[in-house]
Amino acid sequence: MSSGGSASEGERETGRLEAFSDGVFAVAITLLVLDLKVPPAGEGARRLGPALLDQWPAYLGYAGSFLSILIMWVNHHQMFRRIARVDHGLLFFNGLLLMAVTVVPFTTSLLSEYIGHREERLAAVLYCGTFVLISLFWNLVWRYAAWRHRLLHSDLDEAAVARLSRRNAVGPPVYAAAVAVAVVNAVASVVFMIAIAVYWSLPGLSWSGLRRVAGDASDSDLAGPD
Repeated sequence: MSSGGSASEGERETGRLEAFSDGVFAVAITLLVLDLKVPPAGEGARRLGPALLDQWPAYLGYAGSFLSILIMWVNHHQMFRRIARVDHGLLFFNGLLLMAVTVVPFTTSLLSEYIGHREERLAAVLYCGTFVLISLFWNLVWRYAAWRHRLLHSDLDEAAVARLSRRNAVGPPVYAAAVAVAVVNAVASVVFMIAIAVYWSLPGLSWSGLRRVAGDASDSDLAGPD
């Protein structure tokens, strides 16, 4: 078989894996909305405004989990842009990652139900702990694919692989820190999780990079049309 044929077959295999993964991410992110309840109407029911405000734990959990799963989906796509082919091990490890992702709606419901109650910190620990597990499986998928460059695109240089490995390695200790925050304060841990999601949404972005982009845009504006 030609190298072109092998590359095409590898793309089909990674495409199938990504399509399956996309479906799992979509189901997980959709299930989150089930925690948002419509307050009952009719005689004797509470006013709509206060009843909606009382659901703030569900809104907080929904926002944290939706953003986290959204960013995971985006970065999963970016990761597989660098992976040229799959094997049995990668399929299995990616499956473990998806298994952990599907737990997020359950721990989000648990958190939403228990915030404001006696065992809210335990619920928050379980919620944040789910993301520790996800980040460990995430690193397993990446490092398995990147080991000796065996499943990656050949034109991806070692410096880029090392940079991505270092960035992914940040995940487990950061989410473990969220667990530590949850032991002290449940709401603060969810806010911390949202901040982590924002960090992961900005791969490679820095203030110097922002200034450079802004400077390039200004120069372009000053130059005017040709």
